[in-house]
Amino acid sequence: MPLWLEAGFWGFVAASALLVGAALGWFIRFPPKAVAYVMAFGSGVLLAALSFDLVADSLAQSGVSWVAGGFIGGAITFSLINYWLNTPETKHRKRSGHQQPAANNTGVAIAAGTLLDGIPESMAIGLLVASGGKLSLATVAAIFISNIPEALSSTAGMRRAGRSGWFMVRLWGGMAVLSGGFAIIGAAFFGSAPEHIKALITCIAAGGIFAMVVETMIPEAFAETHELSGLIAAAGFIVAVTMQALEA
Repeated sequence: MPLWLEAGFWGFVAASALLVGAALGWFIRFPPKAVAYVMAFGSGVLLAALSFDLVADSLAQSGVSWVAGGFIGGAITFSLINYWLNTPETKHRKRSGHQQPAANNTGVAIAAGTLLDGIPESMAIGLLVASGGKLSLATVAAIFISNIPEALSSTAGMRRAGRSGWFMVRLWGGMAVLSGGFAIIGAAFFGSAPEHIKALITCIAAGGIFAMVVETMIPEAFAETHELSGLIAAAGFIVAVTMQALEA
């Protein structure tokens, strides 16, 4: 299988959790704390994945200046776009309670926020696949886990706003396909780049993921589970580290 096609496949698989989360949000009512537990756990897994799979590998390929510059650049880019998109429809896009507004344009706003979250994740998958196929299962699992509560909570809110099931399928299915496309872009456009350029792009993606975790996932998890969120996130971190150790 060509590397770009493999990258697209794994990008789609990681983002297919959006469809899983949407189905759960449509058919089952989960208490906000249950979703927050998953959010906290996913935060820990994602932080471990970007630390060991993205930043550590980039340090091995390039100098610290490329790594630091890319990481900060990715965080700045995500934060600025997230600030611009910080509307009532996207502000709590990972929340499962009644913070989700019942507005007619909620679907478009949620899609924009989800795409912003997914671009660095998908690009990272594409770069990891293109850099010799060293894609950790922990990375895919981390992205998969983080996508479930986002689609679950958003779907519950949009259902209350009167959106149809077919709209949900098109919205989240489209996001999954786009994620696969961005993974292909990461593999096709940067897979053959010099090592320091790949390290730079990888760390831009890592910085964006880090900012996403801190600005969207951790606050939403903490809002419902502030007594246990740190412990649950630590458990996710250790699970990811264990998975990586078993894969080595």
